[in-house]
Amino acid sequence: MGAGDNIDMTSQAAEDLLGRLGQLLGGEAVLAPDDDIERYVQEPRGRYRGQPLAVVRPATTQQVAATVSLCREAGIAMVPQGGNTGLVGGAVATGRGTEVLISLERMREIRRIDAEGATLVVEAGCPLARVQEAAASAGLLFPLSLASSGTATIGGNIATNAGGHMTVRYGNTRRQVLGLEVVLADGRIYNGLTELRKDNSGYDLNQLFIGSEGTLGIVTAASLALAPAPRQTLTALVGLDSVTAALGLLRLMRSRLGETLSAFELMPRLAMDYVLDYLPDAHDPLGRAHDWYVFVQADSAVAGRWLHEACIEALETASDEGLARDVVVAGNNAQADALWRLRDAVPPAQKLGGVSLKHDISVPVAAIPGFIEEAQAALAEAVPGIRPCVFGHVGDGNLHFNLSQPENMAADAFRATEAECNRIVFDLVSRHHGSIAAEHGIGHLRRAELARCADPVRLELMARLKRTLDPDGLLNPGKVVAAS
Repeated sequence: MGAGDNIDMTSQAAEDLLGRLGQLLGGEAVLAPDDDIERYVQEPRGRYRGQPLAVVRPATTQQVAATVSLCREAGIAMVPQGGNTGLVGGAVATGRGTEVLISLERMREIRRIDAEGATLVVEAGCPLARVQEAAASAGLLFPLSLASSGTATIGGNIATNAGGHMTVRYGNTRRQVLGLEVVLADGRIYNGLTELRKDNSGYDLNQLFIGSEGTLGIVTAASLALAPAPRQTLTALVGLDSVTAALGLLRLMRSRLGETLSAFELMPRLAMDYVLDYLPDAHDPLGRAHDWYVFVQADSAVAGRWLHEACIEALETASDEGLARDVVVAGNNAQADALWRLRDAVPPAQKLGGVSLKHDISVPVAAIPGFIEEAQAALAEAVPGIRPCVFGHVGDGNLHFNLSQPENMAADAFRATEAECNRIVFDLVSRHHGSIAAEHGIGHLRRAELARCADPVRLELMARLKRTLDPDGLLNPGKVVAAS
């Protein structure tokens, strides 16, 4: 009987399983519901909270495999968890105390770095920031860049195919992964931990697990591709009149800077207002308000001053053509960090606007201005006074299309409009040939929406994969796609 049956264990059966897990992992690695497990049971926004049967914290791949085997033998579902920074409920238990939550937090080892081959092998529970530091110590760069780098783990980044600021140049996590070590649903260990950049010996099975949110297997280690560390960097903040101007600036910067354009982030004035109120020591770098802002970063591993000159020339051209109304260029690393701090503070600062209905979507880059205009008009008609806070990775088409509570509407009343707002946003996403989940994943939050709007053939193939790799439905049930 699988997890889909949502059975309750008897007290004796639960006690027996926890006892066996304790013998396997050590008593300190098994936390019962009456232990201090608060940080494992609720996702960051507080939207999902689930009481697991237990939290287990294996320290090795072999311990993960043995844990999975024991749970499978008992017919108990498992929920893998990394840093628990996800926003779609993908890493929390959803059953009635019937699931074992497997935290990878003790698996933090960086197994090896190959400076000549520019690769790094790391365990899944290692925080992203540690991977970045390890790469830098070898004179290299791991280009995945997230505001949550101190707590988000590599395993979680892989499971959700995380994106971030640098996607416009380096792509999502998928592009950085050379190989994986994965514990399968039957407890076997798949060793695909290659460091090869070329391997055409059959299907690339690693790609099945990237972005699967722990529903097909539990990633325990990864081989990652590194890049040369930048020796020139320029960061700028640009004030603009419109999103159309932002796309004009993107086209100009790409034509002038080529592959050195690493980040191109959009932010509206509403978000800037939130941030300036949220950060007590922050100030507006441009001194006067603009409707829209773009954060630009360019990097090169080639030494010299030519990149700075090329960026300044491009920005001057943008000003001459009316694309850029105001520009500030960081003069040093501290000033660059101060600019990026404004962008990174948008998600927490949005809380100042009350309830926020969040959408992590993507559309083709050329469709962004029309999509935003249509969506804002439809939402204003449906919910007068609604305050769209649209920001994100416009260089790759990924927008965080968030909606702040109208100033004259109660929080509960605004929450009651969520289904209508979702339908407006997601229907327009489909009309513009986009995706309802650009980088956060599907998890529990967007599963029903995926079933509604995705291509039926794609859904059927996903369900078939789930049944093949997890026939008992024990890996992260209730997330992404149903097995049946």
